[in-house]
Amino acid sequence: MNSLAEVIRLVGIEAVVPPIKNFVVSGVAALEFAGQSEVSFFYGNRYRKYLEASKAGAIIIDATNAHLVKGLAIVASNPHAAFARIAALFDVKPARTTGVHPSAVVADDAIVAATASIGPHASIGARSRIGAGTMIGPGCVIGEDCQVGEDCELVARVTLVARVRLGQRVLIHPGAVIGADGFGIAMDHGHWIKVPQLGGVRIGDDCEIGANTTIDRGALGDTVLEEDVRLDNQIQVGHNVRIGAHTAMAGCSAVAGSASIGRHCLIGGGAGVLGHLEVCDRVVITAMTLVTHSIHEPGEYSSGTPLMDNRSWRKSAARFKQLDTLARRLNAGDKE
Repeated sequence: MNSLAEVIRLVGIEAVVPPIKNFVVSGVAALEFAGQSEVSFFYGNRYRKYLEASKAGAIIIDATNAHLVKGLAIVASNPHAAFARIAALFDVKPARTTGVHPSAVVADDAIVAATASIGPHASIGARSRIGAGTMIGPGCVIGEDCQVGEDCELVARVTLVARVRLGQRVLIHPGAVIGADGFGIAMDHGHWIKVPQLGGVRIGDDCEIGANTTIDRGALGDTVLEEDVRLDNQIQVGHNVRIGAHTAMAGCSAVAGSASIGRHCLIGGGAGVLGHLEVCDRVVITAMTLVTHSIHEPGEYSSGTPLMDNRSWRKSAARFKQLDTLARRLNAGDKE
């Protein structure tokens, strides 16, 4: 438990209305579930109904809506970010033990820092290096010629196949596979020939890779994630893709080979980017959108058909096929 005054000091909130009283914070919770000793936050009008009935002891909120809070209002310009910082104070993780577990296998020429932790049944391949303070969890496989920076965490069953380089403070969730073969094939006389994937993967500092996400290594050069890239679960990143710093991608999205995504982009769930395209900085691609051409101007982009009842959708789908004919008739009429 922490006093509210201590929490405010550590996190750096703008103000508390009314002024701080003797209030002990036991934890954090959603508006609708928070108790009198817990802190919650309000962000977006869709949660207004929960705000009015909330029993939270203190609520993080922006200055415009602070008057709506019946109790303590913790005023912040970015309530969501402020809540994240306060929640981190209550995110207690188990203590790490340094050293190599007896069941782990480490190649003779691999280098493991003395303060690193190699978990049960993990494997460290030839010529690979594990940085100080890094935790390699149970069942992880680090292949040959990989480098894992300082203070990284590979939670469990993470695979770095070959020639993968992680920066510092990289977090990779269970089941992720980094550095597998890219999808390179060439047709020759009616059958496929595999194109060797000779590159690697470079992941910058402070990146996070979600569970069961896959990032393929490059065919010649490297697949690159710049610093502070955040990938959700079950994402596919093809070979030689480049993703700019501070970009975030939601679950089940995919980027095909050799595409380039800019900095500070947001890609919604289930969206896809075709190969060899360029997306500039500060682009928002909404969920289920298919990007079929390069984007050179910042902004929000969408594609697809909104949900409707099946009968209406069938009628609309039939009319889609008639659009070209109708357009030709209209153009012909304009020329007469």
